[in-house]
Amino acid sequence: MGQKTLHGFAATALAVLPFVKAQQPGNFTPEVHPQLPTWKCTTAGGCVQQDTSVVLDWNYRWIHNADGTASCTTSSGVDHTLCPDEATCAKNCFVEGVNYTSSGVTTSGSSLTMRQYFKGSNGQTNSVSPRLYLLGSDGNYVMLKLLGQELSFDVDLSTLPCGENGALYLSEMDATGGRNQYNTGGANYGSGYCDAQCPVQTWMNGTLNTNGQGYCCNEMDILEANSRANAMTPHPCANGSCDKSGCGLNPYAEGYKSYYGPGLTVDTSKPFTIITRFITDDGTTSGTLNQIQRIYVQNGKTVASAASGGDIITASGCTSAQAFGGLANMGAALGRGMVLTFSIWNDAGGYMNWLDSGNNGPCSSTEGNPSNILANYPDTHVVFSNIRWGDIGSTVQVSGGGNGGSTTTTSTTTLRTSTTTTTTAPTATATHWGQCGGIGWTGPTVCESPYACKELNPWYYQCL
Repeated sequence: MGQKTLHGFAATALAVLPFVKAQQPGNFTPEVHPQLPTWKCTTAGGCVQQDTSVVLDWNYRWIHNADGTASCTTSSGVDHTLCPDEATCAKNCFVEGVNYTSSGVTTSGSSLTMRQYFKGSNGQTNSVSPRLYLLGSDGNYVMLKLLGQELSFDVDLSTLPCGENGALYLSEMDATGGRNQYNTGGANYGSGYCDAQCPVQTWMNGTLNTNGQGYCCNEMDILEANSRANAMTPHPCANGSCDKSGCGLNPYAEGYKSYYGPGLTVDTSKPFTIITRFITDDGTTSGTLNQIQRIYVQNGKTVASAASGGDIITASGCTSAQAFGGLANMGAALGRGMVLTFSIWNDAGGYMNWLDSGNNGPCSSTEGNPSNILANYPDTHVVFSNIRWGDIGSTVQVSGGGNGGSTTTTSTTTLRTSTTTTTTAPTATATHWGQCGGIGWTGPTVCESPYACKELNPWYYQCL
């Protein structure tokens, strides 16, 4: 369902920013993206490491006036003096980099850890609830084209209690984050979020949302989970509206109440691997999506499926999506490319009951109260690692074809990495408004004609 709670951050002005003509990245806090290597795989060539990182959502950042004395957003919304319209707001306001550690985000090798709470040096604990996107070395989001492909990752949900949601999902966002003359930071600063819940946000594609418009787009929830329950849900969209509820697959809701949880068949007290396959009617990457298949691997073995026929969402069974083009529409979005999104959040309004309580899980209707989580599980966090995507059967080696059937196999989970790593080609160029330099920048440094690379501050050079 995506993450609904957003946070604003304030900071103390340390210097005077240069005044520029459009909404540029500021220079109080450098934006240094945590590196998170991922792998793109083929059956013929194995898995090739990608030069990728993660970027925190735009809505979690300090956006302020030129000298840093005022925030462009307040507790009640946008400051209409600074932001009476899109163009003036872009001229007056600057977006800052973030401290990822205090935002609840750390990486180590191919592992990403996201924390619900962060305790500052003043001893105060804040709910930081980060949301991140996978970023390429070119400063744009990585567009995963998964139609007829699979996505695999390892996950540790052991510290997530009832009411928490560690999510990994896909949203059909713009690859640049909507980068334009008013939003020059774009994906480098986490702009452009949308999902099937059609969120109404202060900023749309990094520019002022003047008419309070909801921003809808196709969403594929690969995993929304804690240690007690999990769901996989496609949310296709058509004609400006979306299947907000979706046709999810939740083992507990399907009647398999002893399948997923601490010490159960999928033992959530330990890490495990999730493989999700997007299978087309003709087995190609250009066919029609007619099946989404889930496979679990743990302790070197393919885990028996909850259902005898496999853990599968079918086109015919996904009835709620029919009014929105069904799985075929979801597949079309997967074919065009979607942005990999990570989040951790809890829900002060509904306590995440839709995920893990009543018919959907073993939790009581009040266990998910965030105050209960903070009091009893202040270190709650989720770890995603070894993210890889590509041809079906290429990302994780499982015996018996890894079909997720009812028989447990003795397979070995192996990440096959070639000695080749992807890098930006020497002739790569940055597009208009794109980043082309700055401290720590590893992407292209030459701009496409007729634009030139100009320094805006030591951390950010741009094609103008």
